[in-house]
Amino acid sequence: MDPSKPPIDLIAAALRREREREKLSLSEVAKRAGIAKSTLSQLESGAGNPNIETLWALAVALNVPFSRLVEPPPTAPRVIRAGDGPTIKSEQADFVGTLLATCPPGVRRDIYLMRAEPVGARKADAHLPGTIEHVVMISGRLRVGPEDTPVDLDVHDYASFAGDVAHGYEALAVRTSFALIMEHR
Repeated sequence: MDPSKPPIDLIAAALRREREREKLSLSEVAKRAGIAKSTLSQLESGAGNPNIETLWALAVALNVPFSRLVEPPPTAPRVIRAGDGPTIKSEQADFVGTLLATCPPGVRRDIYLMRAEPVGARKADAHLPGTIEHVVMISGRLRVGPEDTPVDLDVHDYASFAGDVAHGYEALAVRTSFALIMEHR
């Protein structure tokens, strides 16, 4: 798999599966996500190159964690080497997320390795109700958190904040990287 591209076949199957599980039409999911029905139809057929904002909107519309759309549940031990793994890019900033682990049944958390450059901020809409985000800094500096109360983090700092409100991420130094744990309640 090319780590610079979203896993479109996985995304297509997940979108169909989750939409059918919720018993929703293409039109209803597209309306809830604020995207064109034709865009959703293309994604479900394995066409297109979705960005992180579109996938987050679809996850919220389908009431599932983001990871359920981009990664199958692990079936055996695995290692993700640096530079590998399913990677999704933002249109808003030089901001890239690599999913490291998905939620096993009964557990609702996802783990990502993120990297960002100081070329604009990434604004994130509210996620599912009760979502908490945990950030552990690896390198660089980052401004992160709810739009009205962001905090600046340095290497090895930790912060947690409500992910069910509008929030953002802004790299304050080159080669900023951090672990992001999404806790879904």
